[in-house]
Amino acid sequence: MTEAAPSYALTRPAYVGGSHLVVTDLPLVSRFYQDMLGLKVIEKTASGEVLGVAGHPLLTLTTDRAATRAPTTAAGLFHTAFLMPSRVELARWLRHAAQNNVVLEGASDHIVSEAIYLSDPEGNGIEIYADRPHEQWTFHDDGTVEMATLRLDLQKLYESAPQDHWDGMAEGSAIGHIHLQVGDVAEANAFYRDVLGMKVMAARYPGATFLATGGYHHHLGANTWNSRGAGVRSEHMTGLSDYTLRFNDKAALDKAAAALEKHEIKTEKRDGGISLRDPWGIGLNLIA
Repeated sequence: MTEAAPSYALTRPAYVGGSHLVVTDLPLVSRFYQDMLGLKVIEKTASGEVLGVAGHPLLTLTTDRAATRAPTTAAGLFHTAFLMPSRVELARWLRHAAQNNVVLEGASDHIVSEAIYLSDPEGNGIEIYADRPHEQWTFHDDGTVEMATLRLDLQKLYESAPQDHWDGMAEGSAIGHIHLQVGDVAEANAFYRDVLGMKVMAARYPGATFLATGGYHHHLGANTWNSRGAGVRSEHMTGLSDYTLRFNDKAALDKAAAALEKHEIKTEKRDGGISLRDPWGIGLNLIA
């Protein structure tokens, strides 16, 4: 049996490789991601767990005695978006969610993708989605992609699911993008576009920007819908501690590193990559 090709999102010059959340109740939150999302525990440490799919780490959960719940208006995570390898797998997950009374918070057809929204027990946003084939996307003359927020027919999606046993997230599932709450959209573009070299792929949503590498619809979203004017995150705050951008192209990583140095942004070398913080104190790890 041949291994399925990786999702388009993961074949671009850079993509989101993992997310790290700080939580107050580690067993409760970990159990949610295992039972409701279908992630598997890959590694356990004294202060946390690493969860993933088919041995590939996607989500790190750690706890801290000093951790305090982040206010909803703080900069940080809007949602971690788990990308299913196919629409069939999205339907299979929806069938599992319905059978286990998972509370959904929304569902949208974004033209480029179909997405379902929910939150974990500590309020960390989650998106479960599947992309439509890249060949079906519509691009504008400026390189941006046509996106919208339309109603998704959940019943139709549910009915398309195979009537088989669900054994967790399918191999090939990944974090397709991460969506941040930030204090200012222009400042987010100045950092992620002008310094790190991402391209704005959709700028027609008020109070939000969507950026990517290599023509994906977005590897990173940033909005001010709840967090306009938010400053740097406080130490020991729950929610998003850091996330990883993994570069398929070493030259692209080197270019990003040079830009960070040129703009005198503080970085640290760690685990063969570069660690830094964005303008709101959200940790970012760049690795090839």
